[in-house]
This record gives sequence, structure tokens and C-alpha cells, in this order.
Amino acid sequence: MDGPNLVRRVAAAVLAVAVFGALSTLTPARGQVKPVARAEPAAPKPKPKPVPPPKPPPPDCARLRCVALTFDDGPAASTAELLDTLAARKVRATFFIVGENAAKHPDLVRREHEGGHEIADHSYTHADLGRASEKKITDELTRTQEAIRRASGVVPVLLRPPYGSTSERLKKITRRMGLAQVLWTVDPLDWEHRDTAYVERRVLKAVRPGYIVLMHDIHPTSVKAVPKIIDRLAAEGYVFVTVSELFGGRPAPGEEYVQRNSGDPQGLP
Repeated sequence: MDGPNLVRRVAAAVLAVAVFGALSTLTPARGQVKPVARAEPAAPKPKPKPVPPPKPPPPDCARLRCVALTFDDGPAASTAELLDTLAARKVRATFFIVGENAAKHPDLVRREHEGGHEIADHSYTHADLGRASEKKITDELTRTQEAIRRASGVVPVLLRPPYGSTSERLKKITRRMGLAQVLWTVDPLDWEHRDTAYVERRVLKAVRPGYIVLMHDIHPTSVKAVPKIIDRLAAEGYVFVTVSELFGGRPAPGEEYVQRNSGDPQGLP
């Protein structure tokens, strides 16, 4: 073998080795397929939240046959059944809450608020506010306002003095605290007569347009009277409203409200 040919063969072999080595760095070994990077799909754009429909205007109680159902002394275990009844019939009511019961059952106070009902003050211990001192009145109302606020986020603007007991002193304090006093027009004495049929008859016989009905959601017998009362009054053309709606807005702090007569001027905006 001559020298030039040997040199050419050696050079060719070296070149082949170099080329093979370079290719081996570009090609994965057998059985080791190099994964291909894939672009991550773009995250879907969040759908805009649907805009809730505007609330319908409150009923015009100067023109309609309005009645306000109100319930005192709760919440209690029987309040849950009452809320089911009101929700099924799309009726809103006003609840005058005892503060110590609000502290015991904050879930029910919250449910009342979420159901669109009006929540109001009925003192903390069901005290006789008409005979109480200024310190006692202030304490009873302030503690109830706070218990309701903690449970629902709402600060009431209405007070029903227990037993309907009021005074000039109470009037001054409620005016200062921004609370209107709400009494009633129809009292079926359901606290005394624990009879569902009796409560139904008393309410249905006494109701007139613009009236405020007093009942107690702490009594199961009263709660069971509500479905028939609502159904009968609705069939007669009555519209169920909260107390504030009955008087066309927010009643004036410190003043007493018993009923609304057709054509009465509107309350505060």
C-alpha cells in the first residue's frame, strides 16, 4: 500500500468519525425520543357576570290594597317553617326581633334578611320600654341593634315597643337613634289563644287595606295559620308589603305608625 493512498484512507476515516459524532449530538439515542415542546393553550377569558335585573318598584299603597304582616319575639325554631311558607308564596314580611334571640339564632336572622324581609328592633329582653329609664331604653335598643347587625349586616330603622308600651322619653330616644315606632291594627291574641283556626278567623275578619297585622313566630300554632291567611287575602286582591313599604319609604324616626289610610302622604324617601 503506497503512502498517498494510506493517507487518504486515514483522512477519510477521521472525517467519517467526526461527522458521525456530530450527528449523534443532534439525534436522540434509540429508545430515548426527545419530547417536542408544545405551546400551552391560552386560558379561556372569564365570562362576564350576568347583570341582575333591576328591582321592581315598591307597590303603590296609596292605590293598592296593601297589608303588612309582622311577626314578633323571634327568631325561634318555628321561624324556619314560617320562612319556608313566605318563600313559597313570594311574600315579604317584617320581623320585630328580640335581641337575645337574635344572638341565639343568627342563622335565622341572616335567612330573614336574605329572603328580602324587613328586620326590626323589639328590644333585647322584651322589656317594657314605656316605663324604663333612659339608660335602660338605650341599652335595650343598642344591644339589639348590634346583635342584628352582627347576624345580618343590617341596622334596623323600625322599633316595636313590647306590649305597645311607649312614652315621650322613648319618642325622644328613638328619634335620636333613627328608629320609627310601629304598633299594629290587627291583633289576633295568638299569644293567648294557641289555636290555629282561631288565629286565622281573627285575622281574616279584621284585615282592611293599610292595616298592620301582629302575630308571633315563636308560636307554632300561629305559624301554621299563615298559609291560609295569605291565600285568602291574596284571593281578595291584597298585596303583601313590609312596614316601610306600607308607608312609602322610611317612616320618620320617633313617630308612631299604626296603619296607613288610602291617600295618606308618602313617608320619607
